[in-house]
Amino acid sequence: MKTLSITEIEKILSTLDPIPAIEQGFVEYSKGKCIVPPVGELIMDKGEVHIKYGCVKGEEYYVIKIASGFYKNYEIGLPTSNGLMLLFNQNTGALMCTLHDECYLTDIRTAIAGAITAKYLAPKNVTAIGIIGTGVQARLQADYLKSVTDRRDIIVWGRRPEKLVEYRNDMRERGFNVTATMEMDELCGSANLIVTTTPSETAIINADQVRAGTHITAMGSDTPGKQELDSKILEIADVVVADSISQCLVRGEICHAIKSGNIDESKPVELGNIIAGATGRTNDQQITVADLTGVAVQDIKIAEAVYLASLDSN
Repeated sequence: MKTLSITEIEKILSTLDPIPAIEQGFVEYSKGKCIVPPVGELIMDKGEVHIKYGCVKGEEYYVIKIASGFYKNYEIGLPTSNGLMLLFNQNTGALMCTLHDECYLTDIRTAIAGAITAKYLAPKNVTAIGIIGTGVQARLQADYLKSVTDRRDIIVWGRRPEKLVEYRNDMRERGFNVTATMEMDELCGSANLIVTTTPSETAIINADQVRAGTHITAMGSDTPGKQELDSKILEIADVVVADSISQCLVRGEICHAIKSGNIDESKPVELGNIIAGATGRTNDQQITVADLTGVAVQDIKIAEAVYLASLDSN
């Protein structure tokens, strides 16, 4: 049994491109080739823990992932996320590898999902990238969007001026032209590829702020209590995409929109089906929304890739 530290994982991952594997994982999931039970969840006063686990039928491994979010840890100088992944042999149940990634792999596979989503749903002419939030995922989403768009203009929205300054400075060093704002109208008026990355429990973007041609990837609402989008946005959207319809019926933006009566269960299409050829965006005037709640197949694919690469490096 191997144990990989975060330092080892970061080094290995820097030599890999897990995007194709995760993209294929979404397709396998939507084709019913995966066993992915409902998300395990522990919601506490100061933080939350998610347990995601599953396998691809007929493949060699299954994965159990534990990831936490303690969103006020910045006040005491600690990371807001932590966790690990456990990779087992699907044929024997033997533990093959403990990946003590401290939530790094979860962060990366989440950013990759955002890039994959934009690849299939973003308008061809991206005027600017709108990033809502200023944390780790707000940075990674922009970084991974480099693989699908040449646009390097970011307009970032946040609630805390000092965090906006930090974000602007960090992302300028990474090659982006960054404008910071605390006005959502300004962001929505400039950007037509928007990514939301917050743990908000109330809608941040209103329907009347979304202009024609906009794509929104909403990835912050991964528990039933979180919501970043006005549910009317999903009602006016031409295409609504879920990473997992079954998960999005009980958490995320789609769940809220169904409960409020703005859409019904027939509207969302799964991301894996879009990748496989189902109709998504057909012109640059459409509004598209993707609700990403995080699916265990992403964890399976990235953990397996790192583990196999670690064997090759020995």
